[in-house]
Amino acid sequence: MSYSVSPVGFVRSCFKEKFAIPRQPQLAPAARGVLELVAPFDGGEAVQGLEQVSHVWLLFLFHQALEDKPRLKVRPPRLGGNTSMGVFATRATHRPNGIGQSVVKLDKVEPGRLWISGIDLLDGTPVLDIKPYVPYADIVHGATNDMASGAPRLIPVQWLKTALHQAQSHAQRLDEPLVALIEQCLAQDPRPAYQVPTSEREYGAQFWDVDVRWHYPEAGVICVLEVVPAK
Repeated sequence: MSYSVSPVGFVRSCFKEKFAIPRQPQLAPAARGVLELVAPFDGGEAVQGLEQVSHVWLLFLFHQALEDKPRLKVRPPRLGGNTSMGVFATRATHRPNGIGQSVVKLDKVEPGRLWISGIDLLDGTPVLDIKPYVPYADIVHGATNDMASGAPRLIPVQWLKTALHQAQSHAQRLDEPLVALIEQCLAQDPRPAYQVPTSEREYGAQFWDVDVRWHYPEAGVICVLEVVPAK
């Protein structure tokens, strides 16, 4: 038995590539975007009443990780990428039907557009459904998850003075909290856990329309080297 689904909209996100996206929603409050709805959901009727809601659940497709053959086991980044777990015990992007879910903050509601933050969604993500977050039902007191009992440990983020000035300038141009976005994402250490980077090795990712480069001057510390227009 198979079913056909169609997106209700697409996300225009600060994240232009998968690397450095937070591994869960709400870990980077400065991560913002707009969910642009498509017909027939773009006229305003479908979002009437959402102005009373602070957060929404988004059901979406991992559109850059769709696979023809389902995986029964995956290697979640939370466990360092070296330990296999059953796919249903994880939130890995390699899903049987490519479906993900995120709870995001709803900042503004317009006909055809939802302004959202705290996102972990790649630019262009197709959204299949939107549901209001209901605190009394969605907060489960006493719930446990021994594999992920708390948020990832944050690491210090330092800046070269020139890089900070570059980021502040681009933040003003974009009218976005770019410095906070970079710090919140990099503090979660986006590199694969199995890598042991040398101080000479540089990493990079695109946020909005700028490329950010950083390195690890010592173990457990990130230093932002450059924030320049994306090529």
